[in-house]
Amino acid sequence: MTDSTSPRHPDDARTAILDGRTSLGIEFGSTRIKACLVGEDPTEVLAVGGHEWENRFEGRVWTYSLADVWSGLQAAYADLVADARRRHGVVPQRFGAVGISAMMHGYLAFDADDELLVPFRTWRNTSTGPAAAELSYRFGRNIPLRWSIAHLHQAILDGESHVPDLRFVTTLAGYVHWRLTGRKVLGVGDASGMFPIGSTTGDYDAGLVATYDALVTDRAPGLRLAELLPEVLRAGEDAGTLTTAGAALLDPSGALRPGARFCPPEGDAGTGMVATNSVAPRTGNVSAGTSIFAMVVLERPLAHAHHELDLVTTPAGDSVAMVHCNNGASELAAWVGLFSEFAVAARAPVGTDAAYDALFRSALEGEADAGGLLAYNHLAGEPIAGLSEGRPLIVRTPDSRLTLANFMRAQLYGVFGTLALGMSVLAGEGVELDRMYAHGGIFRTAGIAQRFLAGALDAPVTVGATASEGGAWGIAVLASYLSASGDQDLGTYLRDRVFAGAAFDTVDPVPDDVAGFAVFLDRYRAGLAAEAAAVEAL
Repeated sequence: MTDSTSPRHPDDARTAILDGRTSLGIEFGSTRIKACLVGEDPTEVLAVGGHEWENRFEGRVWTYSLADVWSGLQAAYADLVADARRRHGVVPQRFGAVGISAMMHGYLAFDADDELLVPFRTWRNTSTGPAAAELSYRFGRNIPLRWSIAHLHQAILDGESHVPDLRFVTTLAGYVHWRLTGRKVLGVGDASGMFPIGSTTGDYDAGLVATYDALVTDRAPGLRLAELLPEVLRAGEDAGTLTTAGAALLDPSGALRPGARFCPPEGDAGTGMVATNSVAPRTGNVSAGTSIFAMVVLERPLAHAHHELDLVTTPAGDSVAMVHCNNGASELAAWVGLFSEFAVAARAPVGTDAAYDALFRSALEGEADAGGLLAYNHLAGEPIAGLSEGRPLIVRTPDSRLTLANFMRAQLYGVFGTLALGMSVLAGEGVELDRMYAHGGIFRTAGIAQRFLAGALDAPVTVGATASEGGAWGIAVLASYLSASGDQDLGTYLRDRVFAGAAFDTVDPVPDDVAGFAVFLDRYRAGLAAEAAAVEAL
């Protein structure tokens, strides 16, 4: 990816923006909405924008208001426009292509008048246990708590009053795309986190759809699942155009003109795969943010169903095993914030980036097993760890060595703890990887979180230039792929057009880290009983 503050030809970027020979990607992450504008060469970023936002825990439901969705989108877009004006002296008025991406899963339910029936239930909610268990049994495959079908089925099991009025269910990316284009569609990768996708059709598994309709025929008379779900599209397929009303939603200033083509809306897992060139078999990536998950593209079907593994797809429809953990770097960020507050109290304030850098680097001096310390990052429930709710914990024995270095190493290990539990299940299936890529803000401090992840996975970990802003760039790349999809499959396009000259940094596992993390993980697994007791008692 090229920083366009020093473009090869100074007038080219300006002309491309004025002519609309650009692709815009917008991704709704858990804590930040990001916008990214690329030129005809998708590796050249012309402008970026962002907006901070946060989920709310209201009525025991993790949610975002739809008002915050739109105000946040407009703020991120306005920030991108300001960046384009500052860098290139022009305001974008049109785009060649646009893509929307967002957190996967969850439940956005609408009635016949397109009105929201209940507050948006995000992927973070873990109240769908009975539904997920019943569906996993009936379908013969793992249906995670966060999947849209689990949310729908739990609403039916609970006899929620809105169920008879249901006419459409979608994800956050699907919702925003629908409002901007008028089309109720979804990229296959995002759709695979709503309901299982057939292995050969690239659409919802017809047999399981029929099974589900029969399962709820008495409890939800007249419900037909196929009528509720968005149409499924693969990468490169036309997903509509920006309407006049959509342009006004995105840019209330009125400068933006309608007509831009849209690629299928995708989930953050799919854009992470694109941003790391991990869409081919035997490749994988780890995305670390509020949640953390690993995506591994499969060569063959798994032999068994595992509750730790989700079966989803790439944006092109290829099968992927996903290890999804609800809790990522949020607890780590809270501790960095606490140390920053101490620095202010000590009259030696430091910036956020400097605080992360200093604390991460201290972890390099820690003992390989973190000195006997345990750090649990569970702010929310964690199905892989068997937790219905979260209680962040620091646990140590009297003979543990409590130092800043060990504390920070334990915090970084804790980010990868539950992920490592799931990845061990995948290894037991005999799945092999040629390369594992990583992206997310935790990898901005060069080499440190990357090194500890390599130790946790006992595998080389590669980080590229898009590590901290990958998702918005990934959906911008999928938007740009619209113009090439007739000539190349997605994997070839990424390999030959996007990543041919890309620079990557690969870190091999350090043997002492591998051994130390294994000790930490054994202790971590045993200590989950203390975490469960904390959930019960507090």
